[in-house]
Amino acid sequence: MISKAYYTTEIPEDRFEALSCIKDSQKPLKIILLGGVDSGKTTLATFLANELLNLGFKVAIVDSDVGQKSILPPATISLAFPETNFNNLYEIKPYKSYFVGSTAPIQFFGEMITGTKLLCDYAEDKADIIIVDTTGLISGSGADLKRMKIEMIKPDIIIALEKRNELKSILKPFENKIRVFYLKVYENAKSFSREERKEIRAEKWKEYFKNSKIYNIGFNDVVIGGTKVFQGEKILEDEKYLLESLFKWKILYGSKCDGRYTIVKRDLVNMPRQIDKNILYYIEPERFNNLIVGLIDEDSFCIGLGILKTIDFENETLEILTPISEEDIKNIREIRFGRIRVDENGEELGLLDRDSI
Repeated sequence: MISKAYYTTEIPEDRFEALSCIKDSQKPLKIILLGGVDSGKTTLATFLANELLNLGFKVAIVDSDVGQKSILPPATISLAFPETNFNNLYEIKPYKSYFVGSTAPIQFFGEMITGTKLLCDYAEDKADIIIVDTTGLISGSGADLKRMKIEMIKPDIIIALEKRNELKSILKPFENKIRVFYLKVYENAKSFSREERKEIRAEKWKEYFKNSKIYNIGFNDVVIGGTKVFQGEKILEDEKYLLESLFKWKILYGSKCDGRYTIVKRDLVNMPRQIDKNILYYIEPERFNNLIVGLIDEDSFCIGLGILKTIDFENETLEILTPISEEDIKNIREIRFGRIRVDENGEELGLLDRDSI
C-alpha cells in the first residue's frame, strides 16, 4: 500500500515540547493539526498517537483529510481508537465514519464540519486525547473551512505546521483563547506531485473495494439522499407525457419539489431546447454510473461505501457494488449519493459539481 506517513524516530525537538504539554494537560483533550499540503500533519498525528499510547493514554484519531485519506474508506471522515503501536494510520480500522462523498471538500463545508464535530463528540467520553488530522487547504475558502472547524470543535490545543507564517492569519483570532504551537515543517518532509497523489488514492480505492459484491436495493427499501432526483414526489403520468411530447424525450424518472421538476431522460430527437433549469432540471442516466454512494445507518454514520453501477428506473432498483456484508446491508437506512465517480480498479473517473445531480 502506497502511503505518505510512517511512524519514525527521527523527530524534531519541537514536537517533543508539544507532546510534553499534551501529556501534562487536563483530560479529555482535543487537538487539531493544521498545515499546508505535504507539511507532515499525518506523520505528526502518527508520532503523537504512538507516544501517547506508550504513556498509557486512550487515544482517538479523527481523519478528516478526505483528499489524502489515511484511515479508509476514502471520501469519508473517520474515527479510530488505536490500542497498540502502529506504523501507519492505514493500519487502523475505523470505528465510525461520516460520509462526505468527495475527495475535494470545497463544496462540502457542511459535511466536513458536521462529520468532524459528530465524531469528536462521539469520542469525547471514550478517549483521553482526540487528535484531528485535517486537509492541506489553508488559503481562500480552505482558510474559512479551518476557521469554522476550529469554532465548532473548540480544541484545547492547535498544532500549526508552518513554512513561512502561512497559518498566522487563520489562527490569530484564537491565540488568546486556545493554546497554539507553531512548529516548523520538517525539512525532510517529502512532497508529492498531483499524479502521485492520484496514484495513492487509486490504490486506496482499489484496496477498499476488493472482495466486493453486487446488491440490488429497491427505491422503497431505503431513503435515497444526496440528489434532487428523489426529492419531493414522483411526477404524474400526464406530466410525464406532456414533457416527453414537448421536448422529444424518453423520461426514465421524474420528480417535483417546491415547484421545480427534476427529470432523468434520454433524447429521442437531436434538437435545440430552450429550458429554464430553475424550473426544469434534466439529467442523463449515465451521470450516475460508477458514482460513489454512502451506505448510512440510523444514526447518520456511514456503514461503508458503494459504487453505483446502474439505476434501473423501470424496476426501481439500485445496483450497488460494495465490500460490506449482507448483515450490514440490513442496517442501511439511507443511500446517499456522493460526487466522485470511481471504478472497482481504483481509477477515478471524475468529480461532479454539487448541483449536477
